[in-house]
Amino acid sequence: MDSQKEALQRIISTLANKNDEIQNFIDTLNQTLKGVQENSSNILTELDEEFDSLYSILDEVKESMINSIKQEQARKLQELQSQLSQCNNALENSEELLEFATRSLDIKEAEEFSKAARQIKDRVTMASAFRLSLKPKVSDNMTHLMVDFSQERQMLQTLKFLPVPKAPEIDPIECLVADNSVTVAWKMPEEDNKIDHFMLEYRKTNFDGLPRVKDERCWETIDNIKGTEYTLSGLKFDSKYMNFRVRACNKAVAGEYSDPVTLETKALNFSLDNSSSHLNLRVEDTCVEWDPTGGKGQENKIKGKENKGRSGTPSPKRTSVGSRPPAIRGSRDRFTGESYTVLGDTAIESGQHYWEVKAQKECKSYSVGVAYKTLGKFDQLGKTNTSWCIHVNNWLQNTFAAKHNNKVKALDITVPERIGVFCDFDGGQLSFYDANSKQLLYSFKTKFTQPVLPGFMVWCGGLSLSTGMQVPSAVRTLQKSENGMTGFKLLSYG
Repeated sequence: MDSQKEALQRIISTLANKNDEIQNFIDTLNQTLKGVQENSSNILTELDEEFDSLYSILDEVKESMINSIKQEQARKLQELQSQLSQCNNALENSEELLEFATRSLDIKEAEEFSKAARQIKDRVTMASAFRLSLKPKVSDNMTHLMVDFSQERQMLQTLKFLPVPKAPEIDPIECLVADNSVTVAWKMPEEDNKIDHFMLEYRKTNFDGLPRVKDERCWETIDNIKGTEYTLSGLKFDSKYMNFRVRACNKAVAGEYSDPVTLETKALNFSLDNSSSHLNLRVEDTCVEWDPTGGKGQENKIKGKENKGRSGTPSPKRTSVGSRPPAIRGSRDRFTGESYTVLGDTAIESGQHYWEVKAQKECKSYSVGVAYKTLGKFDQLGKTNTSWCIHVNNWLQNTFAAKHNNKVKALDITVPERIGVFCDFDGGQLSFYDANSKQLLYSFKTKFTQPVLPGFMVWCGGLSLSTGMQVPSAVRTLQKSENGMTGFKLLSYG
């Protein structure tokens, strides 16, 4: 019966996963259908605009050519009309002179004839008919304004859609996720010397496999990538995965997206648990700061509510149990007394994890480490067998030490600006590093018997932490050499 139930549970899980996969594909198809309709409409509009632009240019060129022809026509007509007018005037004067000369032949008196002959000679000498050019100044030829659009027509007939680059192919084997950086590498399915650059898009997700249409994250774009790989650095890995896709672009248009690739970017993300922190600590997500007045207002407010309506005044020397400020949420009591402690809100139960802590410059005392959930509300980090830490003291005298089970190991090392914490739960190792140089500060070797929580103590100052970080490559490399260093470890068994 039990085995059948287990088999049925596996079948149900498989069917649920398949249904989820199919639903995601249906969402993808619906989005693609919508995209085809929208993009087709946009392309048709752009096509109309492009042809309208061509028509406009052709109309402008046609108008310009028509004006050129009309101007040439007007120039030639004006030249010919002027020449024609001059010729008509010359002909009229010449005919008049010819008639006068003909009549002069009938003159009988010699003196009068001689006078007429001299007049005719003078008039002939001055006659415009003998100074006229009898060749037209312009011809009727207009062939120099003829056009031949055969080449242009042929070019227009070759109009076609833009050549679109093929989709690149992302090679998951060549992609690298390390040190909170992701290097994405791709290649073209065939050589294309017209590609100008690439566009890489990425987004964070908590879903494995193909990107989801209804994913809560938006795609982010990196444009103008000249090579065939790109590295995103300085990322906070606050999601389990990241989706990547890339497209090639020529001078005119972008091509199809590559098939998307999903890479794992899992890292420990946690915030500080305000519900159980000491009331003298002001806690905000990933920051904690000492507040000597913390909790007083809340205590007075609670006491005021309890005393409201009472006729008597309670003795200042007696405080009822009910007047203590209760925890707002969470499953444990607040730290109190001199345990100025705050824990992370996420337990570590397996695997290797890393986070970093930075103290304010004037912070007088602080501790960084891990603790079991069972750490008592009066317990200070490192003073019980349920917590491990390194402690920095800048008050009265400067000390830097590793602490566990009330045992102290002084560290003759300069306190770094940032402290990196490496926790290997399964390997039973807690190591501290200079976050900048990755120099090992100290390592605990133990056997964790319960889930541990990141723990922090601060007095007269503040701490800020960075989470969503992978274990740095340098730290992983140092683990091998560290495991061979027996004299630099505090052996403890919790």
